[in-house]
Amino acid sequence: MTHVAHPFIQRIGINRDWRSRWFAGDKKKYREYLRTDAAIRKLLNKKLKGMSADMLEIERDEKVLRIIIKTSKPGLVIGRSGEGATNLKKEVDMLLRTLKLSEKPDIKIDIEEVRNPETSASIVGQMVVEGLEKRMPFRRVLKQTVEKVMANRDVKGVRIIVSGRLGGADMARREELKKGRIPLQTLRADIDFARERAVLPYGVIGIKVWIYRGDVFVDRKGAVKNDSKTN
Repeated sequence: MTHVAHPFIQRIGINRDWRSRWFAGDKKKYREYLRTDAAIRKLLNKKLKGMSADMLEIERDEKVLRIIIKTSKPGLVIGRSGEGATNLKKEVDMLLRTLKLSEKPDIKIDIEEVRNPETSASIVGQMVVEGLEKRMPFRRVLKQTVEKVMANRDVKGVRIIVSGRLGGADMARREELKKGRIPLQTLRADIDFARERAVLPYGVIGIKVWIYRGDVFVDRKGAVKNDSKTN
């Protein structure tokens, strides 16, 4: 049987970059870095729930660990007088102490604003989660979300799948709503993808979101052009 590959893995080096960027000289450091990254992502995903966080990027060298948080609501993450960012830094610092690393790096947290949240699959997925957890009918949530996403001129297609005990039914099923194009086989297509979970009293609803933001072309001088902006 064929399997659907994650849209990111096929496009790394074309129009996507790694979300963890570092180099490990030996196997011991590689294991340590990988374990640390997984623990940081798990912690921050829990702390940033409901704050419209798009993605977490991690960069490191021998002395500095830099965490880049992209969100459409930076004010919620930063907090009043920067208290939110300071608390996040303390939480990460405590986490690194429990992991017993060979070398403890300096932690830096950068918060970047996402200008168009409708073009982010993760934020759109969180919109669906919020609607479902408010007990709204799932068909209405899907329709309203798709219409809101397609209202953005940078978006050329969206596809949302929800699966689970929809509407509290006894048997789990899967529903899908799609509008526009989602060319998964075209590697130059800029496709954002995310998975989210809505926790409801009668079970967990799984959500998958694909957003097509046009094709990315590279000219001879190396400049990147996106046809959704040039057209």
